[in-house]
Parts: sequence; C-alpha cells; structure tokens
Amino acid sequence: MNATPEVLAVLDELLAAAGPEERGALWQLDRRGRELDANLVRLPPGAEVGEHQEDVLDVLLVVLAGGGRIVPGDGSAPLTLAPSTVTWLPRTSRRSVTAGPDGLAYLTVHRRRPGLMLKPTVYAQEGGEAPCALDRVCPECGRMSPESAPVFCSACGERFPGR
Repeated sequence: MNATPEVLAVLDELLAAAGPEERGALWQLDRRGRELDANLVRLPPGAEVGEHQEDVLDVLLVVLAGGGRIVPGDGSAPLTLAPSTVTWLPRTSRRSVTAGPDGLAYLTVHRRRPGLMLKPTVYAQEGGEAPCALDRVCPECGRMSPESAPVFCSACGERFPGR
C-alpha cells in the first residue's frame, strides 16, 4: 500500500493562533510509520534553551519568525538567527539557543529518534546503585530523554513536570 502525501499544518496559521503566553513545542509531526520528526517551537523574547548536546541525531533548524542566536559550545562565534535562516546542528555539537527581543519561532527536523533501548545497569565497584533516571522519562509518551534535565520531550514535545 502506498502512502499518500498530505498537508499536515500551515505554520504561519499555527503561530498566529497561538496565544502570546504559549511557548515551547506548538506542533509536532505525529504520523505513525514516519521516519522523520519535526517540531514547531516558539520562545518568548530573551528566553533560552540552555546548552545541550544531541549525541545521536543531526538537526536542521529553520527560523520562521523573530530572531536570536545559537552559541556553539566549542567557543566559536555565535550564529545569528533571522527569518528564513537554515542552520545545521550536527550530532555531538554542543549549543544553546537564545531568542532575541522579538522572540523566536523555528522548525526543527531530524530523523526519528530510535526507540528507548534498555542497557544493563552499571553498579559502582564499591557498592551502591546506579542513579535513578525517572526524571528523564516523558510522562506522556514514556521515552527517555538523552538530556540530563530536559524541559520538553524531544519525541512528543510534552513539557516535563515542574520545568
């Protein structure tokens, strides 16, 4: 059976319909059987996505509205973000994202994150247990975040409680 192309969203309309207080993932690709993930993200003026690193996936970031900057974690010069800017965030690169005075709205696209794989528990030689990682498991979809203190789930876009 062949898949059928379809319009999933009109991003300008989603941004216009969102209330001024809405931030984070406003939309995410949710089709079963997909090989890609995509998220529409909005940050208010001056908001920041703290320094983080994606170890598994390259990410394409496309600015739709507003502006800001990406600060690479390797000490190189900040990258300016403006509408229609397309930025490649290679896997293993450290970076932070900061919205400018008009806020920042962008679309991220990447390969679909592999499912959660359980690894054997590693115990310290002197005894004790491995640290609990339940605070990294999304309460909505059950996926574990690779980030140590995630704010939003990279799989479904749900905000982690208390963050």
